[in-house]
Amino acid sequence: MFIKPYFKYNKTTKERYTVYKICESYRLGGGIYHWIIINFGRLEELETVEQKKLLASRVESLIMNTGNNLSTIAADEPIERLAHSFYADIKQKGRYDINQINKNLETVDLSTLKNKDAREIGAEWLCKQAFDQLGIGSFLHQQGWADDTIALATTHIISRAVYPASELKTVSFIKENSAIIEITHFDKNKITKDLLYNITHKLYKEKDKLEQYLSKRTNELFDLEDKIILYDLTNTYFEGRMLKSKIANSTHHWNS
Repeated sequence: MFIKPYFKYNKTTKERYTVYKICESYRLGGGIYHWIIINFGRLEELETVEQKKLLASRVESLIMNTGNNLSTIAADEPIERLAHSFYADIKQKGRYDINQINKNLETVDLSTLKNKDAREIGAEWLCKQAFDQLGIGSFLHQQGWADDTIALATTHIISRAVYPASELKTVSFIKENSAIIEITHFDKNKITKDLLYNITHKLYKEKDKLEQYLSKRTNELFDLEDKIILYDLTNTYFEGRMLKSKIANSTHHWNS
């Protein structure tokens, strides 16, 4: 659903004004059409476009939740009042088949819900996106690594980024807390601390090439230019004229 402005012109008063309607898109015969659910009118109570869009979002939320007032959308009192008023109008006039929304829903007793094998995935997924954007997997593939080995390396790198610990604790993290395996598709039952040790050594052998690759790749991603900046951090201090000191004389010439 979305809010759509319609521009009007009154020939009698020569007034130009805008009315708003909440619409829903649908396909018919290969074309896309808009069905008007209800007319919002001029919405003179709402000054900004953002407020009008928020009103449409609140009306849609009420329709989808069949009037349930719970919402993650923060709206001011005027918007809430208008949203409930328009929703009541939609329901009364039968402008939307609200009952159809809940046709296949079942009531659930929340007190009977239980979690089983709940795992974390948020940070792992974020790291995987960065991993893929950097193209580390593609780099390792170019070095002749097998897909299963790359999956293990990916699992280890991301797990250590999310939960920096020893290989032994990393194994426990992967098997008991994290859903990283769901992302990398490596067999969880095969993971051992010795396997992680070995993949670490294998990655270290690619260290120089990988660093050069990542340096180039990050420059491309962020449009950076390599620059070498030298800072002279020399800090010397002498008491007296030190005319016979070779060190003082050499320092003097260098600073000059």
